[in-house]
Amino acid sequence: MPNKSLEESLESLANMTRCDLIKALKQLQCHFELDFTDEFLDGLSLERLRHTVLAAMLHARKITSVT
Repeated sequence: MPNKSLEESLESLANMTRCDLIKALKQLQCHFELDFTDEFLDGLSLERLRHTVLAAMLHARKITSVT
């Protein structure tokens, strides 16, 4: 989700399916390792999964904007 405003990213996340959220999390370009098993991600509620993707996305943006 690079080059999107925060509002656009939030709207996009709110409309994603479980499959889309997992794909976005796995494709997130960040300076830290994300190590979630498929079983763990499948076991999360949809809202918890959205929260996890959002947290990772915001953390990646924070790191990127500082460097």
